[in-house]
Amino acid sequence: MAKYSKKSGDKVEKALHEMKEGKLKSGGSGKKVTSRKQAIAIGLSEAREEGAKVPKKASSKKSASKKSSSKKSSSKKASSKKSSSKKSSVKKKSSKK
Repeated sequence: MAKYSKKSGDKVEKALHEMKEGKLKSGGSGKKVTSRKQAIAIGLSEAREEGAKVPKKASSKKSASKKSSSKKSSSKKASSKKSSSKKSSVKKKSSKK
């Protein structure tokens, strides 16, 4: 059984052709697409939107490591906020005297 439908193949082919002509633009910034991989991704995305048979996007391992590092940094931020609030309360008490 095929992973990709014929329609998705046609979309990718069309996107690559547009890229070679210099007409393919990225969605977010609107800049010209020069990367072959990006053109393929745009073609598959368009096929997905139209309901063609395309496998789900693969989640990269990089995103998983970013999530764990962001959790660590958020816990560091929380601890730094606590210490700063203690400092401000000490300053308030000294200014009252």
